[in-house]
Amino acid sequence: MTRKILTAIVVLGLLAYPFLVNSFWLVQIGGRTMGFGTVVLSLVFLTAYTGMLSLAQMTVAGVAGYAVAYFTAPTGGVGMLLPWPVALILAMGLATLAGLLIGLVSVRTQGIYTLMITLAVAMAFYYLTLQNYDLFNGFTGFNNVEPPVILGLDLGAPLPFYYLSAALAALCYFGVRHVVRTPFGLALQGVRDEPQRVRALGYNVALLRILAFGLAGAIAGVGGILNLWLNASISPGSVALNPVIDVLMAGVLGGIGHPIGAYVGAFVFTVVDNFAIDFIARERFNTLIGLIFLAIVLFSPDGLTGLARRLWRRTTAEEKEGRESVRHGNEVGK
Repeated sequence: MTRKILTAIVVLGLLAYPFLVNSFWLVQIGGRTMGFGTVVLSLVFLTAYTGMLSLAQMTVAGVAGYAVAYFTAPTGGVGMLLPWPVALILAMGLATLAGLLIGLVSVRTQGIYTLMITLAVAMAFYYLTLQNYDLFNGFTGFNNVEPPVILGLDLGAPLPFYYLSAALAALCYFGVRHVVRTPFGLALQGVRDEPQRVRALGYNVALLRILAFGLAGAIAGVGGILNLWLNASISPGSVALNPVIDVLMAGVLGGIGHPIGAYVGAFVFTVVDNFAIDFIARERFNTLIGLIFLAIVLFSPDGLTGLARRLWRRTTAEEKEGRESVRHGNEVGK
């Protein structure tokens, strides 16, 4: 019951948020948290439920973003103009395919080896976008990529864009929560905990991991499209090393063991990124976020969500103990 109440409060808060903040907080904080957090969610899904840590999730998001830009905003003779529903379908298909291919090359590795292989894939894609002009338009990338207008509603306007981002983020979040309860999700968790036993039961462990990468790719693709529309552009800098590491940092900050941690971490990272100049010199942003990251890792290895859960359990335990003491005192008094 408590979880349902908290969920209802969060939903009502998200619905009321646009009427409580200005346009900057609505788009640059709220909208960016939803898009970036969805990319982080794809990493959290892989790590929490399959035990695989990937540094290529921003790469997959970049595949979707570049696809939408290529098919909806051709520039300098690069790209082609397609109806936006077709472009979105192609982008999501390519993101899912990219996730499957990354899973295919890294699925038989574990730990640091998976990390390094996915990082190598991410850097290979970065240099491909930087040097290729036929598909990615090289260093310039694509600019003026605007969200579509549907029945007169401009999805690029602050309020529609926020609600679009929030709806897609909620869809991905509750989708992950549903998937992990299905036989497929339970099998993934079995692979995470005891891959040898799952293999002995007749499951194809490698195939399960590849499919998990594919699903994570689809989630990252949604986040990549939202990021593209937020910035109205995409370039090699969007998939460089810093954005790749940012996804991991946001996941650890929020709590890489639970889906909600993706959005908590993305929110904290976004706020610090936007207001670092008020706390410390802009060029010292990496120092500031690094110190926050270090503090979280030292004092709450399971992130801010883990810290919140522990505080909640401690509070409820103290309240329960207090009620039992009062009850015991009343019984003694009688």
